[in-house]
Amino acid sequence: MIALRLRDRTVAVEPGRPLIMGIVNAGEDSFSDAVRLDTLERQVRRGLELAAEGADLLDVGAESGVTYTPPASADEEAARVVPLVECLVAEGVSVSVDTWKPAVARAALDAGAVMLNDVSGLRDPELAELAASTGAALVLMHTRAEPKREAFPDYDDVAADVEAFLRERVALARAHGVDDEQLVLDPGPDFAKTPEQTVAVLRDLDRLHALGRPLLLAISRKYFLGAITGRPPADRLAGTLAAVAWAVDAGAAILRVHDVAAVRDVLAVKAVLAGRAEVPAFDPGDEELKWIRADR
Repeated sequence: MIALRLRDRTVAVEPGRPLIMGIVNAGEDSFSDAVRLDTLERQVRRGLELAAEGADLLDVGAESGVTYTPPASADEEAARVVPLVECLVAEGVSVSVDTWKPAVARAALDAGAVMLNDVSGLRDPELAELAASTGAALVLMHTRAEPKREAFPDYDDVAADVEAFLRERVALARAHGVDDEQLVLDPGPDFAKTPEQTVAVLRDLDRLHALGRPLLLAISRKYFLGAITGRPPADRLAGTLAAVAWAVDAGAAILRVHDVAAVRDVLAVKAVLAGRAEVPAFDPGDEELKWIRADR
């Protein structure tokens, strides 16, 4: 069991029981969203739907990591993110903000966010200072590329590089006042990595568990799944669920996903079959649990 601090509260992450982080994109360039959430009302509605489906927290972002669009200005990104954070927090939802810009992070924290999800690999230590001063959790992700830049370094050993990088980033965060209980590590699937390199990193997660902090796996609809299955992002649910089932066994603490209800079902079935939970109470008279009635 690992303690994770989210500002004024601490949650315990248990083996085999990862937290589910639902994704709410408020930007215009997501690689995986077939339907754009183009108004605040639609974004809030989607966030509340994911919370009702069982998301433990929501990751809100207004800028995708895709490299075919330029970075948004901090003002533009904050204008999209902050109202959404405010609305979701007002509904009692725990919110993470997906950003690498300190100005956006500061505004989101002021709006009530409890986690900073930094996909830059802590290029700006001010993000660590913001986490330290507020008690917010801080996700440290491995990447050797600048945000919104495509790069595929020639790694000698990609898994070893991920471990060394995250060790260094943990030390940097600590030096800026972040407590261990606030830190989350992300191996960065598909970020500055080919599909083969992403798979190599995921196969060697034990070396990251040795760092002693919870691992966040952002594996939903990712490119490496497309490389394996030959399917575009909108058709990668089955691949995502296979990766989720694997991730639970591999010790993931947080799963960042689009399809919360389906992932919750995977976790429920795995828990019962593994003996961590019992079959829940159900209505044995409910015919729809048994079959589709031909006479209806």
